[in-house]
Amino acid sequence: MSYYWQPPTPPMAQMPTQQVPRREESYIENILRLNKGKPGQFFFSFENAIEGAKTRSVRGVVEAAGRDHVILRELRTNHRFLFPMIYFDYAVFDEEVNYFNTPPQP
Repeated sequence: MSYYWQPPTPPMAQMPTQQVPRREESYIENILRLNKGKPGQFFFSFENAIEGAKTRSVRGVVEAAGRDHVILRELRTNHRFLFPMIYFDYAVFDEEVNYFNTPPQP
């Protein structure tokens, strides 16, 4: 059994723990998230649909939005839909849209 001498390692330098404010980016899912609960009409198209309708619109509100999906609650039926974001075309909101450089509306 042989032992090798290892020099002592100096302690790691402590970096100041300063929080850098995160800047929200203007991706569609972030904009939808900022407008959670606001009523609107949401339009989707399914270019490669084999059967049935190639488009769908939902009158409802955003409940959640992620990088690749949006969850909508239809106002008339209270049904919830999970749509992949790749099918999202556009949205028409009934009221002013919250955006990053504007303060959120109640």
